[in-house]
Amino acid sequence: MPYEWTTPHPEADTDMTLSLWPHRSLPRRGFAAFVLATFTLITLPLYPLLGTAVLWGLLPFLLLALAGMWWALEHSYRSARLSEVLTIAPEEVHLLRTNPRGDVQEWACNRYWAQVNMHDTGGPVAHYLTLKGAGREVEIGAFLSEEERVALYGELLRALRAPAAG
Repeated sequence: MPYEWTTPHPEADTDMTLSLWPHRSLPRRGFAAFVLATFTLITLPLYPLLGTAVLWGLLPFLLLALAGMWWALEHSYRSARLSEVLTIAPEEVHLLRTNPRGDVQEWACNRYWAQVNMHDTGGPVAHYLTLKGAGREVEIGAFLSEEERVALYGELLRALRAPAAG
């Protein structure tokens, strides 16, 4: 799952941390291999045309298609730089969201008043998760799959209901 709990040692007086990130189905190595394979397959029909004027007519369009595919995949990687870190301390719950462009959004609330809500319908995605407290309601894990959000909802409920250390 594209999230991970950092659970403190039972005897330590530390915070629980949840790190969330978008799923990457194509690693960077696969990206390079895909672009290379696409380039190879696009150029295969050009070999019989070597030395003709038709080659120069087709080549710009094939290279433009390759550049468009590379740009779209690279854009997908840039947008996946999104991350969320939820820290559950004995007295406070703190959410830090780093957006793809690097800007940071923060939300904090007293742990006693923090609530986890799941909106089965009506949100931008099915089983939309929010944290509510301190007069605000913020989303968490909207980039996760539906099954992951359902599982995360139960885990967040348990984590917030767990007795605060200290």
